[in-house]
Amino acid sequence: MNDPAASLRTEAAGRVDPAECVANIGPRERRKRMAFGLVALGAGLAGLLMLVLTGVHYGWRLALFLPFLSGGIGLFQALDKT
Repeated sequence: MNDPAASLRTEAAGRVDPAECVANIGPRERRKRMAFGLVALGAGLAGLLMLVLTGVHYGWRLALFLPFLSGGIGLFQALDKT
């Protein structure tokens, strides 16, 4: 049904029909972002393991926020095709 008023209400509410969503990156870029995300998460896990096993003060673990954040963003972008 093509109801323009319903379309405007949906857009105003911030909802988008999933059928209207189009991926804005191609398969090659999704693979790159997935690889980056996995590598960043792996680096974060390796860093965490190293810090825990060496007994470094737990405050240093805050530095792992960046690898985990960038890895998560890479994975989410690859999976959501954005």
